[in-house]
Amino acid sequence: MSTRNEDLELQNLIERSLKGEQQACTELYERFATDVYRLAYSVLLHRQDAEDVVQEVFVYVFRSLHKYDPKRGSFRTWLYTITISRCRNARRRKLLPQVALSELLANGLEPASSDEHSSPERSSMRSTARQLLKEGLQTLSPRLREAVALRYGQGLTYREMAEILGVPSKTAESRVRLAHQALRKVMDEQQVIPLLEEAFN
Repeated sequence: MSTRNEDLELQNLIERSLKGEQQACTELYERFATDVYRLAYSVLLHRQDAEDVVQEVFVYVFRSLHKYDPKRGSFRTWLYTITISRCRNARRRKLLPQVALSELLANGLEPASSDEHSSPERSSMRSTARQLLKEGLQTLSPRLREAVALRYGQGLTYREMAEILGVPSKTAESRVRLAHQALRKVMDEQQVIPLLEEAFN
């Protein structure tokens, strides 16, 4: 399906949802819920909190759909802006416990079936690499983790990131660069880079 056709289909879903058509609301949710969850999980690194954010996001979306203005940006950008805001609220509500990064990798950054045909040794190596990568991500500030989640978890451009985060493009780019530097420092100190390269190549 072409981008134009996708845009027209999305606009149709939005218009039908605004009229209160339950089927359209369901289709709109199903179209974007997985991406919203992946973004929320990438930022929060906690499954239950990410699921809660998804629910909060779509409750707000359906209550405020009339506020969405396509002239000001894409629907996905509007949706991700709401998601980041709800993630920040979740962080403020409580300290989030640490969880395995394997969940993050399985929900967007690494194919879920990647280990199915691996040897026990390689599977063990990947498990160790994921744990070390998780520890590296946990050293980042919330803002740097948001930047990593949007850039690599969602594949957004710096301009798109800037719209969602409410910062200049250069700031979004700077946060990704600072995240790189921080992760590289932690991983170099623990000699993680060679392990990651061997585990995922």
